[in-house]
Amino acid sequence: MSRRTLKNINQYNDKLHKAQAKATKAAAERKEKLAAIAKQYHQQQNNPPSWTDSDSSV
Repeated sequence: MSRRTLKNINQYNDKLHKAQAKATKAAAERKEKLAAIAKQYHQQQNNPPSWTDSDSSV
């Protein structure tokens, strides 16, 4: 496909921008998931399960 005509330029730009938006959205979703996982991990580190306390006192 040649990008010499206005129609082809617009088609190419639309396709390019769609791909860029998809990549940006995927990166944002990965960042949100990582933040959620990190938050859950830190909560578990601060609040250990109750069964660990009972085993250590025996």
